[in-house]
Amino acid sequence: MKLKIKTEKRIELIDITDEVREEVRKRGIEQGVCILSTRHTTAGIIINENESGLREDILDLLNRLVPAGVGYRHDRIDNNADAHLKALLLGASEALPITDGNLELGTWQSIFFAEMDGPRNRTVNVTLLKGE
Repeated sequence: MKLKIKTEKRIELIDITDEVREEVRKRGIEQGVCILSTRHTTAGIIINENESGLREDILDLLNRLVPAGVGYRHDRIDNNADAHLKALLLGASEALPITDGNLELGTWQSIFFAEMDGPRNRTVNVTLLKGE
């Protein structure tokens, strides 16, 4: 299944937890694994707390670690090297167990699509594997 996302900012975190939970529910998987991935090289998938201050802290950290416009060689091509490097730090996939029909997320955990070069139309692949 493919989850379509329309991002609105150059860099943002979009909570996709509810959409992923709904896919697990619709497929009726009681035990298994949910694999989330994106093929975009300027975006990532992460799991963390969905609190507004923390979301801003995460984005601020990424911008401090990998600032835009500091002479990256890739910027000669399309001026988005910082987005590629930020996405590299985040990773393009996550895997979560499914137990008793529910994603195994901690009390405060949410699943985020991390946009590093928007706004764009994006896709998240949701692969559900049924266990025994």
